Amino acid sequence: MIEVLQALYEQLNTVEELNYIDEDWGQLDSYGNDCPVKWPCCIIDIQSSDFSDIGRDRSAEPQNRQQGISTIVLRVANLKLTNSSLKAPVFQKEKAFKIHRIIEQVHKKIHGFRPVPGHDNLIRVNLRKVRRDDGIQEYLITYSIGLNNV
Repeated sequence: MIEVLQALYEQLNTVEELNYIDEDWGQLDSYGNDCPVKWPCCIIDIQSSDFSDIGRDRSAEPQNRQQGISTIVLRVANLKLTNSSLKAPVFQKEKAFKIHRIIEQVHKKIHGFRPVPGHDNLIRVNLRKVRRDDGIQEYLITYSIGLNNV
């Protein structure tokens, strides 16, 4: 899984508007507006993996081989300090919609991306907004990836 994470970091690093990319260790939780990130950010979490046995390969390590499906969640977040109401100035509206542009850019880079040769491509399975009361806009984008011969 280390190779998958490293490849995701490198791929996400090509999204110019992201200022912080890291594994999820709770940076967006319990900090309020003082989150230890630079805005906007993308936090990566391997939430779960399910495995099934596919037999033995005595030449491989480990010898017992498995297929897996992992769920990877990208938390895209930005501190929203501008008004986006209908009558707000155009500049403020554009700035307020920044997170949606970033989500689109992230998705273009990640959906269909094969982080490690021999494994499957990442496929988006869900997008969900997180309700917060601290001025942070946060969306969870869930991807699925098949892991082969692990």
